[in-house]
Amino acid sequence: MNLLLYGAPGSGKGTQANMLRSHFGIPHIATGDMLRAEIAAGTPLGRQAQPILAAGKYVSDDIMIEVVRGRLGRPDCEPGFIMDGFPRTVPQAVALDGLMADLGKRFDRVIYLEVPVDELLHRLSGRLVCPQCQRTYPPQTSACEADGSELAQREDDKPEAVRPRIEIYLEKTVPVLDHYRGGGLVSEIDGRGTIEDISRQVLAAANGKVRA
Repeated sequence: MNLLLYGAPGSGKGTQANMLRSHFGIPHIATGDMLRAEIAAGTPLGRQAQPILAAGKYVSDDIMIEVVRGRLGRPDCEPGFIMDGFPRTVPQAVALDGLMADLGKRFDRVIYLEVPVDELLHRLSGRLVCPQCQRTYPPQTSACEADGSELAQREDDKPEAVRPRIEIYLEKTVPVLDHYRGGGLVSEIDGRGTIEDISRQVLAAANGKVRA
């Protein structure tokens, strides 16, 4: 099963990605993690990406497609995968379509966690993160449940940075959904409510039982 998972910052996408990974036993592929792995390994692509990321910029679509190509070609992706954070734009989606065709793969479902902007602002402005494992927690959480680390607030989760992040996401990424709606692949899930209820809806969508 090959899934694309979308949701604005603060939508709960990370929580649902972990649930899907555990449920289906397939890897969760996040573009940031892939780039960091390429850089750590000192690959040619990593050497190209490192100065670009260090300057706070996005790497080119050509670099990202090759990074994704390499990741999807690994054996653990054979049974399926959960793609997270890519494609961010319609041109990237078109390039990814070509890559998937080259690899003889297709997406089974595109899942979008929809949360109103005011709710996203509320969630992100107080969110805390574990500096070790990167798990996120609500305000007033004392320590990471996984390793006991002291939690901190990311610079880009501070109020003055939150709204621009959401606006950029909505402007650049949400139109990608229209690209996939043409194939009847998109399921929109209300990202409000309990984690358990949202997870049930996400699983139903992944299994093709919900269509938008």
